[in-house]
Amino acid sequence: MAVEERDPLSGYKTTGHEWNGIKELNTPVPRPVFVFLIAAFLFSVGYWLLMPAWPTGQSYTKGLLGFDQRDQVARDVAAAAAQRAAWSRALEYTPFDVALADPALMTRVRDTAPALFGDNCAMCHGQSGEGGPGFPNLRDGAWLWGGTPDEIAETMRVGVNADHADTRVSQMPAFGRDQMLPQEDVRAVIDYVRSLSSERPVAPSARLVRGAEVFANTCAACHGVTGEGSQAVGAPNLTDGAWLYGGDRDSVHQSVWGGRHGQMPAWEGRLSTAERRLLTLYLLDLGRDQP
Repeated sequence: MAVEERDPLSGYKTTGHEWNGIKELNTPVPRPVFVFLIAAFLFSVGYWLLMPAWPTGQSYTKGLLGFDQRDQVARDVAAAAAQRAAWSRALEYTPFDVALADPALMTRVRDTAPALFGDNCAMCHGQSGEGGPGFPNLRDGAWLWGGTPDEIAETMRVGVNADHADTRVSQMPAFGRDQMLPQEDVRAVIDYVRSLSSERPVAPSARLVRGAEVFANTCAACHGVTGEGSQAVGAPNLTDGAWLYGGDRDSVHQSVWGGRHGQMPAWEGRLSTAERRLLTLYLLDLGRDQP
């Protein structure tokens, strides 16, 4: 019969395992571990009895307390809706200029609108509204369809080139691709258009003279005689340096040669009147941050 070995210092038996002269002791499990295990077991049994816990096929055990987390969420949502009902109703009927001058209401707008903007608009216009190629910057005041509160709200309601019956409609023809202008005229008008927002000459004067003639005959109907655009048809201002698709020569060439056809969804039916007005106030407030 093997003689059990004990550690001379602690008095515990060894397991017989040894590594490089270090012997493993067969120490008992500490009592607090058993206490915690028993407490966890009792808690589990209590939770199973009191709360929804076990699936039963088509349903689940309801628990003695009858607690339903979905009902709790529904109550929380209803409470939040009731809490914001008063100021939400005020958004629908308060004139924009009055709302913008109301510190308490604008505090609500600044607290609430970023999440709504992030969920519905940021994927195109950027999280801060700074826009990107083909998507307008909503902070710089260069509004394609007008920057008054009512005009912004209407654009949001009906969209641009959308499926709404009253949608705003705008399209720039493909002057080069569809052979509406010869290549030389395309190059000339590109240089002229870029010169409108540049303080330095971008091409020889003779080319700019030809570009001005092409512009007057082909582009002025939408962009205006001086190139300052038309909000009635969503034609951009070409003199302010705020380029929707980029102001470098290649980008402008692509715009003139291949045309542009932007699109924005109609938010009527997707967002309530109060939500659209909330976003309108938010955009106007963003613009106030700009110099």
